[in-house]
Amino acid sequence: MTTEDEILEELKKIRQLMEPKPSPPRPVSKGLWREFIDFIEKAGVLGLAVAFVMGAYINKVVSALVGDIIMPIPGALVAGGDWRTAVFTLPIGNGMNFLIGDFVGVVIDFLIVAAVIFFIVRYAKRLGLK
Repeated sequence: MTTEDEILEELKKIRQLMEPKPSPPRPVSKGLWREFIDFIEKAGVLGLAVAFVMGAYINKVVSALVGDIIMPIPGALVAGGDWRTAVFTLPIGNGMNFLIGDFVGVVIDFLIVAAVIFFIVRYAKRLGLK
């Protein structure tokens, strides 16, 4: 092959590279409904919705357990019965009231709810759930 043939061959390759190519086909639109369904499937929205509803009802169950079964026990041990209304007052100005009973009750509620959630998560891990 001569030098001129090599040059011609290179020029042909360059011409092929420079020729305009057809644009790739546009993706066919799936439609709004199909895109929505794909979003639901890929994002795990259904699982999130189920977890949200279950969490709301577990909250009701735990609140009933705390308020109806566990908290009456300290109420029976405290004189007057309703220990959540206990107030500590400092004689400053018109008096500063600290709702000690309410605060202690909320802390106890939190600890009980945290313990119940801990046991649920622990059990779920034993079942192999993530």
